[in-house]
Amino acid sequence: MHAPRRPRPVRTAFAGALCAALTAGAAACGPSSTTGTGTTGTGSGTASPAAPAGPFGDLTGALIADKAMAATRDARSLTMDISLTTADGPIKAYVSADTAGKCSGTMTVGTAGTAELIKPDATTAYIRFDEAFLREESKGESPEVQAAVLKELKGRWTKMAVSDPDARDMVELCDLKRLLSTFEGGSGAVKGRETTVGGRKALTLTEKDGAETYTLHVATEGTPHLLRIATTGGEEPMTVTFSGYGRPVTARVPAAKDVVDPAG
Repeated sequence: MHAPRRPRPVRTAFAGALCAALTAGAAACGPSSTTGTGTTGTGSGTASPAAPAGPFGDLTGALIADKAMAATRDARSLTMDISLTTADGPIKAYVSADTAGKCSGTMTVGTAGTAELIKPDATTAYIRFDEAFLREESKGESPEVQAAVLKELKGRWTKMAVSDPDARDMVELCDLKRLLSTFEGGSGAVKGRETTVGGRKALTLTEKDGAETYTLHVATEGTPHLLRIATTGGEEPMTVTFSGYGRPVTARVPAAKDVVDPAG
């Protein structure tokens, strides 16, 4: 039997774009690289006299952002619900990951279909594509090839090393240590209204960077984790909602009968 036809790197590259956008949003709203006291969004380091005290007392927006980024970087596990609009279409992802290497989630690329990921450890990934994705990938092939692709891969997981080029981009979002290490950078965050995100009370922080506006929601009760990052006004608007801080990640190895291993 021939090795199953795997998804083209052009598809997994979407995951790289998504990860890059998330990194950019986190960096833009990170702790101040200057005085850490600015709240006007101008980067001048001067405090806004109109800024409300709120649940963080007299802390400035920049210092609150600093606390939120530090708390989030310390997370041992979390879940990200991501929505990103790109020139190639919308991308949605739902990923749970921990710093030990476990990860699971799904990614939907426009109308092309959905990919599921299970990463039980730091070295191996299992990826499963729905029928719509498989048909998109085999478009242009002969009917015989399309039928063979569906027969081999429909409903089954493909086992890959995380270093495999066809898996590497998709598992980028699973590298929690690397991803959270990017949560830093200059900030002119301004304190805004109080709201709720996922049932948790949160304070809104905003910062403008040219045409783009970055909005952070920071938990006001318990650990001041980031609950949401949103980017609007740019070419790739994005929303990331964070939850499941500290919860165990379920990433069980699929049953052998449901796995295709190209390596044999």
